[in-house]
Amino acid sequence: MKEIKAIIRPFKLTDVLTQLHGVEGMPGIAVSEIKRYGHGIAKEMDTGLIDFVTEIKIEVVVPDDLVEKTVSVIQANAHTGNTGDGKIFILSVEDVVMISTNKRGKEAL
Repeated sequence: MKEIKAIIRPFKLTDVLTQLHGVEGMPGIAVSEIKRYGHGIAKEMDTGLIDFVTEIKIEVVVPDDLVEKTVSVIQANAHTGNTGDGKIFILSVEDVVMISTNKRGKEAL
């Protein structure tokens, strides 16, 4: 299993979620609004503080056989061709436990 985290532009969220929803076997997806700064986007305000950019983070844990499909769907639908379109992170997941049923692994997704 892999956890896929994607940081995308807010206006691309509907496009990405619509297409992910259509992927057969796609488990639940978590979405959150985040504030970030990074190389090329950080702007120092007159007060000396950093001006953060609001973006969206999508998180989903998928079986290994859905990793490439999930990544390609996110990449295709979050892409605008401009710097700052975001990033996709792929992390290994050792185990998953469903709290309500105590199911583990792929069954817990």
